[in-house]
Amino acid sequence: MGKALDADQLRVAYIQKRLAGDTGDGADPHKFVEGGDTHVVSSLQVATGAGIGQKPHLTTTRLGTTATTNSAPDGTSAVSQTVIIDSGSDVPWVQCQPCPLLVCHPQRDPLFDPATSTTYAAVPCSSAACARLGPYRRGCLANSQCQFGITYANGATATGTYSSDDLTLGPYDVVRGFLFGCAHADQGSTFSYDVAGTLALGGGSQSFVQQTASQYSRVFSYCVPPSTSSFGFIMFGVPPQRAALVPTFVSTPLLSSSTMSPTFYRVLLRSIIVAGRPLPVPPTVFSASSVIDSATVISRIPPTAYQALRAAFRSAMTMYRPAPPVSILDTCYDFSGVRSITLPSIALVFDGGATVNLDAAGILLQGCLAFAPTASDRMPGFIGNVQQRTLEVVYDVPGKAIRFRSAAC
Repeated sequence: MGKALDADQLRVAYIQKRLAGDTGDGADPHKFVEGGDTHVVSSLQVATGAGIGQKPHLTTTRLGTTATTNSAPDGTSAVSQTVIIDSGSDVPWVQCQPCPLLVCHPQRDPLFDPATSTTYAAVPCSSAACARLGPYRRGCLANSQCQFGITYANGATATGTYSSDDLTLGPYDVVRGFLFGCAHADQGSTFSYDVAGTLALGGGSQSFVQQTASQYSRVFSYCVPPSTSSFGFIMFGVPPQRAALVPTFVSTPLLSSSTMSPTFYRVLLRSIIVAGRPLPVPPTVFSASSVIDSATVISRIPPTAYQALRAAFRSAMTMYRPAPPVSILDTCYDFSGVRSITLPSIALVFDGGATVNLDAAGILLQGCLAFAPTASDRMPGFIGNVQQRTLEVVYDVPGKAIRFRSAAC
């Protein structure tokens, strides 16, 4: 678990660096956008990896298809690709042929082979799509094919040809001319065998969310399952029947990002409640905002708030044996021989009064309190995917709101 948490810390530090100097403002959190032409992809399932720190990913376990690149109009010869759900990145990509094992990570799904797809095209260097890659553009080949490159916080890189093809989601929805990176090298990757690449759901112009704005109105939601033996879901757009569920959601404003960092989705945490009692921390402690992110594992909160949370949690857990810290997690317990564990409830209270009660799976990670402090109260915090377990989290970009629904998966 230590290595996974170290990698998570690198991701957090990278995002905080990107956000340096960014400010945000609030918006009306109560308008639930209902686009007339939006769609739901209810059949797509989400699983978590077997290892600690694995990101939630679309899975083919029960479907036979997830994110699929078609080589025929009816999709009969499509290639299934299992991808990480990453709301903190902008360029979708999968490994493609050729991708030698010396420079690529082994994957369960067959590598996508552009040569077998009749709808595949390499993006020309002279195109607007290539120009929109911005910092992810890595020059051109002799045949004028646009090249992309992504460098991750841990130094890993994914490079290859920026491409387009038809993307099929579930049995019916097709995104024509979907732009993605066709990676021929993925060096230093920590990706598991289960995944072929990343479905980037950030706010940048290259992301899946922006590319499919006309289809799904820049609205998506997911539910991270509580364990590796259960499944969650991901949906794009707002189906008509969603209106009946609106009262079960709580909402908080989605803060505006500057043009310097449009990728990340930020919210304002106001307080934390432990065992029914608010922590004695003024709301101003959380004023640096928090990034809500599907691929960050552990939530980070300001040191002042963390010290109060840790003290309250330890006070409620005195009946259990303490265990040594694990990496950045300093409040751990030895539950060996314990048949039933009673945890104090923890709720996060966001701007606008949205109170989100965490599932037990969102409180402990391998016997440790699954929170860590930021370096200072002035640095942005994070709402990680451990705390998001069993919650449906709706990213309503045009409505400028993040919504939560408990016990959704």
